[in-house]
Amino acid sequence: MPWRPLDGESFPSLGYHVADQMAEYLNYFVVREQLEFLIRFYEIDPFTGKRVKRRGVIQRPRGWGKSPKLAAIGISEALFEVVPDGWDADGQPVARPWSDFKSVINVPITATSDDQVQNTWAPLLDMARGDALVNAFDVDPMETFIAIPGGKIEPRTSSGRSIKGLPGQVCAIMDQTEEWVRGNGGLRLAQNIRNNATKASGVTLESPNAFTPGEGSVAEKSARDWDLIKSGKHPKLSDARILLYDHREAPADTDPADQESLVYGLRYAYGDSSNHPDGCIIHTPPCEPGWADIAGTALAFLDTSNDPQVLRADFLNQITHAADSYLSQPELRAILDESKVIGKSEPITLGFDGSEGRKDSRIADSTVLIGYSVTQKHLFKVGVWEQPDGPAGEGWRPPQLEIEQAVKDAFRKYNIVGFFADPSAGWAGQVKTWEADYNRRLKVKLTANEPIRWRQKDVSRTCEAFEQMHSAIVSGDITFDGSKELTAHFLNARRDARRAGYVLKKPDDDQDYAKVDAAWGAMFAFAAGLEALGKGVTNNRKGPARRIY
Repeated sequence: MPWRPLDGESFPSLGYHVADQMAEYLNYFVVREQLEFLIRFYEIDPFTGKRVKRRGVIQRPRGWGKSPKLAAIGISEALFEVVPDGWDADGQPVARPWSDFKSVINVPITATSDDQVQNTWAPLLDMARGDALVNAFDVDPMETFIAIPGGKIEPRTSSGRSIKGLPGQVCAIMDQTEEWVRGNGGLRLAQNIRNNATKASGVTLESPNAFTPGEGSVAEKSARDWDLIKSGKHPKLSDARILLYDHREAPADTDPADQESLVYGLRYAYGDSSNHPDGCIIHTPPCEPGWADIAGTALAFLDTSNDPQVLRADFLNQITHAADSYLSQPELRAILDESKVIGKSEPITLGFDGSEGRKDSRIADSTVLIGYSVTQKHLFKVGVWEQPDGPAGEGWRPPQLEIEQAVKDAFRKYNIVGFFADPSAGWAGQVKTWEADYNRRLKVKLTANEPIRWRQKDVSRTCEAFEQMHSAIVSGDITFDGSKELTAHFLNARRDARRAGYVLKKPDDDQDYAKVDAAWGAMFAFAAGLEALGKGVTNNRKGPARRIY
């Protein structure tokens, strides 16, 4: 018999059944907010009778209760009835355990360090040793793994033995993915986990705290996936149902200096776990008070030794930025404009920042060519060249002939009136060549003898240009094309104080993988654009508009 909806149901789900099994065998009782997540995570397609979700992300503040919940789900996937198996006489879903379908079952509990993995492993091991579970299932809980029929539940980290190719991975718990970055092996670990899940028709479940934009973490990439899926622009995932992205943060106008505003923001972020005497504020009627100490957490915001951005991320669950970030994600998102078309006759300026390629074992910087429409006040990517990952990146050097051709093409396609370039990293000779080739076309010049070469030893000019571009961005006076490289490099950029102001640098804790070169290229193009406006540069050349791809 096909599924028949009950009152208020819009889709069938095993979530209620999973919650009942958690209560019976683990003595773990979900609150309403957690039940709502389970209902969506265990959604069933009424036509195929199969589970819909393949990836889940639950992003909540510290102390919300993510770790015990993840532990309960990990055990559920390993032992309980979570695989849909048709409908009962009333048209409601029934299920069987994975062991009825697979001879090998593995559930890794993963993180990038031993300390992180213990967040979920410790409560999971405690649950697995409960009498109800041990008496009902053939489990053998040990300190380093839990033996189950046909496999095991065990903690894994990126520093341990490889998880690549793990058979029968029906579920993987990925804890604190805001800390999973390229430098600690987190990106590769996440890819291997997802590949294993795909082969086993399994699921993955992430539990990040609020991530810092620009760090390139797994949590940040998952958020980007969700944005692309919602907009229909994801290159591989077109069905928004495949990913359950559950993030709730305090309202953007939450004021930590205002006690009433702060407490409201904390209660909203913590939801059902809030211990405020008036109960939660996400349900009507409100749920009973929970376990998270709202009053005590609010006091942490009064301690001036605490980083306010860290407090916002950890306890208000707000996706914010590092204290020394050049730009925040909301500031950059506010100037995104993918609809602008660059005309052939409008004045354009270029900014170039070059790299000499891989040196020793260090990852090479990027080489970038960024454009700026003077009339439309719009930054756009012309070209970005970066060292490939893996063996292809060994001994990598920027493709000089390709880059030279890109500059030639830009001068052919557009009305280039200014071109500022950093000649360091072995590009001084090429900059001289560009000055000889294009000097007569340029209406904006740094000096008469060196119209393109930007001298970084002129620190005052560099600091002023970065400050002017920042002001233009935060005030919404300019836009940008949303290219992934320009976005990432802007968000990676950190302020490096100088007597005259600041220049931009990489994050101190990610000198190898975080790139900021496109932000420098954008500054050169923008600075040239300001010079063009100051000189009243106009152009009467006509031609068809060209869209940037």
